[in-house]
Amino acid sequence: MNYEIRSTFNIDAPKSVTIKGRTPGHPAVPQQDIQYIFRQSTLSDLFTWYLLGEHSLYLTGPTGCGKSSVIIEVAARLNIPLWNVVAHSRLETPELIGGYRLNAGGGMDFVHGPLIIAMKEGGWFLIDEIDLLDPSTAAGLNGIAEGRPITIPETGEVVTAHPDFRFIATANSNGAGDATGLYQGIMRQNLAFLDRFYMIEVGYPDQDIEKKILTEVAPSVGSDIRDRMVAIANEIRALFVKGETEVTLSTRTLTRWARITAFQGRAAASQGMSNGETLTKAFDRALGFRAEPDTRTALHAVLQRHFGDRRSP
Repeated sequence: MNYEIRSTFNIDAPKSVTIKGRTPGHPAVPQQDIQYIFRQSTLSDLFTWYLLGEHSLYLTGPTGCGKSSVIIEVAARLNIPLWNVVAHSRLETPELIGGYRLNAGGGMDFVHGPLIIAMKEGGWFLIDEIDLLDPSTAAGLNGIAEGRPITIPETGEVVTAHPDFRFIATANSNGAGDATGLYQGIMRQNLAFLDRFYMIEVGYPDQDIEKKILTEVAPSVGSDIRDRMVAIANEIRALFVKGETEVTLSTRTLTRWARITAFQGRAAASQGMSNGETLTKAFDRALGFRAEPDTRTALHAVLQRHFGDRRSP
């Protein structure tokens, strides 16, 4: 089934351009966020990978920039079933492939894990934070990343990947370790494993896109306030990159701040809160309480400098 790109993703594209998807109805298709705004450059990269028929994709970029969400939203709109797992240092291959489980009769049945199900069903398998995975475990996925069959050791079953199966990874690093020291737990991955992937670097949306996102998620917050929120986010990101704060204001956190501000703005008057108090309270719940006290004080100073006396949600 083909989908018109312009209307499906709400981007600028000729009406005649379409892309292959699946027929609706599979239970593993994620639910789409109707407020999601696609970035044309990221979609162009993603569609190139998809149309080339590459088996594996690696998206790298800073925390909360939208690496996973763009995969989920594309899958949702193309009706592609998606299985999503978050990697960690103790994750082992059998957790992805499956294992024996007790059945109702007291015996044991082998139950396929999410990776094998995705291979059989022809869906997308998304593993987030893959650079937290032990490199020896990741290397065990080399064949799957190339679309080759896998033999399940416990049963001897040979599983051949459906032609539509794709293996997708996201990470804050490009797999070569974290030279910045900003992210805890990142491990340098095996070069042979990384060599299997089509790579896409995802950054934070530009300011115009983030303003559109805030307009969608918090329309009751004034446009002047939304614009200043975006400016503050970019300033805090710059401080994070320079190592001057231990927290950053991702797009995910920015939208949370706007949502809380919009929600609290409606109740602020009845609670006797000033507009400035509402913005700061929302900011702390979105980000500030994750920061060390000295950092939080510095972040509040950033808010004060941007909003001054004009803070009014």
